[in-house]
Amino acid sequence: MFGINSDTIYWIILAVPTILIASTVHEYAHGWAAYKLGDPTAKAAGRLTLNPLKHIDPIGAISMILFRFGWSKPVPINEYNFERREVDTALTALAGPVSNLLLALFAGFINLVFKPDLNFIFGTILVVFASINISLAVFNLIPIPPLDGHKIVRAILPKRIRYYWEKLEKFSIIIILLFILPISPLSTWTMNFLSFVMTKLLTLLGFL
Repeated sequence: MFGINSDTIYWIILAVPTILIASTVHEYAHGWAAYKLGDPTAKAAGRLTLNPLKHIDPIGAISMILFRFGWSKPVPINEYNFERREVDTALTALAGPVSNLLLALFAGFINLVFKPDLNFIFGTILVVFASINISLAVFNLIPIPPLDGHKIVRAILPKRIRYYWEKLEKFSIIIILLFILPISPLSTWTMNFLSFVMTKLLTLLGFL
């Protein structure tokens, strides 16, 4: 997809530590939000931590490096511990993408303050950091299971529709593969959507 060039080498070298940070913060945010809303499951499972080894999903990390979108190992959540099951689950789901957008915003702030040359190492680090956090946030907001967006949308659906929406979770693996496998026509939509949103947000943050 990217070719073997200096940009690709930069991406791979810089993507690994950035993915560790972005994925760790994303999953920690889920666990922290759940804990604050009354569910101690993540804490009991040792996932309420900033140790990246507890959160990285190998396939999701490889996908992030190769295709610039990916995922982490899901934090265990027991939504029946919440007082408002659907709403609190949605807030917990939303916490992950929001944390990544905040990290991207932080990178944009650093870029605004220091105005580094984006063709050199410091500027490249900021671009990669912002890009990965944006892609992780936006990809997870797509409203399909098992992504965060599916849980978020569920909270605003009428009860008569919510039942069928929840049933989609049984087909999570099939659905997610339809959206990411290169042989699927839906993967083209996914990549175009991510590219469009990333371009808009990177421009807004002053990187493009």
